Amino acid sequence: MRLKLVPSETNWDFFRHARLTFGASVVAVILSILAFLVLGLNFGIDFRGGTTIRTESTQSVDVASYRAALAPLNLGDVSITQVFDPGFGAERNVAQIRIQAQGDQEAITPGTIQAVEAALKAVDGAITFASVESVGPKVSGELVQTALLAVGLAMGAVMIYIWLRFEWQFAVGAVAALIHDVIVTIGIFAAFQIRFDLAIIAALLTIVGYSINDTVVVFDRLRENLVKYKKMELREVMNLAVNETLSRTVMTSGTTLIALIALLVLGGDVIRGFVFAMTWGVIVGTYSSVFVAKNIVLFLGVKRDWSKTDKAAGTQFGNTDA
Repeated sequence: MRLKLVPSETNWDFFRHARLTFGASVVAVILSILAFLVLGLNFGIDFRGGTTIRTESTQSVDVASYRAALAPLNLGDVSITQVFDPGFGAERNVAQIRIQAQGDQEAITPGTIQAVEAALKAVDGAITFASVESVGPKVSGELVQTALLAVGLAMGAVMIYIWLRFEWQFAVGAVAALIHDVIVTIGIFAAFQIRFDLAIIAALLTIVGYSINDTVVVFDRLRENLVKYKKMELREVMNLAVNETLSRTVMTSGTTLIALIALLVLGGDVIRGFVFAMTWGVIVGTYSSVFVAKNIVLFLGVKRDWSKTDKAAGTQFGNTDA
C-alpha cells in the first residue's frame, strides 16, 4: 500500500478564497517593504565590511570554543569557519575568523586584534595568526550593488523566458510571484533581524529558480488544458491545472522541506541563515505558484483563439474539445 499525501484526483476550488489569499499576499508585501524601510536589514560582514583573521594551530579547530572565547569581547557579527585543504597535514589546522567593522573604522584596531589573540590562546595555546586582512565599506557597497543586480537580472531572464515559452500574461504572473517571494523573504529577515550576507543572496537566487520551476509546471499544464478544453471557463481550466499538478507540487516541496529542516536543526550556526532562507522560500514559493501567479493570469486574461501551431500541439497530445 502506497502512502498518498494528496489523493490521485482532487477537485478543490483554489479560487474560492481568492480575495483573501491574494489580499494576504499584498498585505505581506507591504509589511515586508515597511519592515525593510523602518528596521532595515542586519547586514553581515560581507556588506558592512570588517576584518578577516586566518589562524593556524597544531590542535584541531573547535569552532564552538572559539566562538565562546570571543563572545565576551562584544565584537558584533563574528563568523568562524574551519578551512579544509587536501594539502594540509594533520599538524596544520586552519580557521578563518571574520569580524565586522567596529563603528566607523574600516578595520579593527591593533588592540582589538591583541584581545582576540589573547582570548583564543586561552582556548588553544598553540594558535597563531597567519594573516589579518580588512574589507572596507566601499567594497561592501559594491557587493550590495552586485547582489541586487544579480537578483534583478535573474528575474528579467525568467520573464523573457516565460514570455517566449508561453504568453506575456504568464510572464507577468510568474515574475509577480517571484517578486512576492523575494520581498516577503527579505521582510522576514528585516522583521527578525536575521543576519543578511552573501549566502542569503545565493539563497534568494535559488528560491527564484525553485519557485519558477513550480510555476512553469502549473502553467504548462494550463496551456495544455486551454487547448483541450476550449469551451471551459478560464477559471475552471486554471483550477483543473492546479489540481492535476497538486500531487507533484506537494511531494516536491515536502521532500525538499524534509532535507532543509534537517539542516536547519542539525547544520549549525554557519549555514543556519542560508537554510532558513531556503526553507521559508520553498514554503512561500509553493504558495505563490498556486495562489499568486495564476490569480494575476486570470485577472489579465488569456487569448483563447489559438493558432494552428497550438491546435497541432493539442492534436499531438491527443487533446480534443470538451
